[in-house]
Amino acid sequence: MTQPALFESSLTSLPLLARGKVRDIYAVSDDLLLIITTDRLSAFDVILPDPIPGKGEVLTAVADFWFGKLAHVISNQLTGIDPESVVETEAEREQVRGRSVVVKRLKPLPIEAVARGYLIGSGWKDYQATHAVCGIALPAGLQLAQQLPEPIFTPATKAEMGDHDENIDYATVENLIGVDLAKKVKETTLRLYREAAAFARIHGIIIADTKFEFGQDKDGRLYLIDEVLTPDSSRFWPANQYQVGISPPSFDKQFVRDYLGTLDWNKQAPGPRLPADVIEKTAAKYREALTRLTGLTPKV
Repeated sequence: MTQPALFESSLTSLPLLARGKVRDIYAVSDDLLLIITTDRLSAFDVILPDPIPGKGEVLTAVADFWFGKLAHVISNQLTGIDPESVVETEAEREQVRGRSVVVKRLKPLPIEAVARGYLIGSGWKDYQATHAVCGIALPAGLQLAQQLPEPIFTPATKAEMGDHDENIDYATVENLIGVDLAKKVKETTLRLYREAAAFARIHGIIIADTKFEFGQDKDGRLYLIDEVLTPDSSRFWPANQYQVGISPPSFDKQFVRDYLGTLDWNKQAPGPRLPADVIEKTAAKYREALTRLTGLTPKV
């Protein structure tokens, strides 16, 4: 059976550095971090009060799968250290079990590296207004959810908690991190996306878009960090239900967003409570994404 839902970790043997929308980060040493993926769910940049049971375990398993599968493209944050070995008590080991990683302590780049293969979300909104996404001109006449002629790199800023990421153009990335590093990030992002999308398509899933994060060590070496190709950082569509012109169903939190769209809620904190059936259907979508992509069976 999966562990009880974990909304927020409470370790005392390690210093807490930060709580994000989903992840809690603790210092293990000057060179190592412990990242716990909780069952928190955010929508419209608001953390909802109800956790999704098993979500943290699914996200961790999916990310670990992709880190391994794409390690030939770029080095990543993983150390292979057992998270249970860096905490002290059984109660703490229960909190980290199956949902945590010990990672290298790296300096994150100040951008979200987004790859898009299909026209959806904020990309669709930009295209409707300007026929371009992040300054990249696209052909006229494209429809909602249509596959792009080729994948594009559409970076975004990293917003503070509660704020929204904003799309930026490539020139802004060059100004933020330098011309050479911007080129490497762009090329790596698109290669990661292409390889992952080809693999996922064989398994009946379209990766419409995804975001990557990168960090550097003291010598400037680039690493893949954070989460990779999870249902939280990507749009996964079932290939057999894909149709141009409509927003396809997805294996991610879009199900929750759609439910929230039926409510009289201003998309500001505090977020509304979720009905039990919405929680369970959301959990099921996360579990199905794990099984389809990796062949792993969730421990539920």
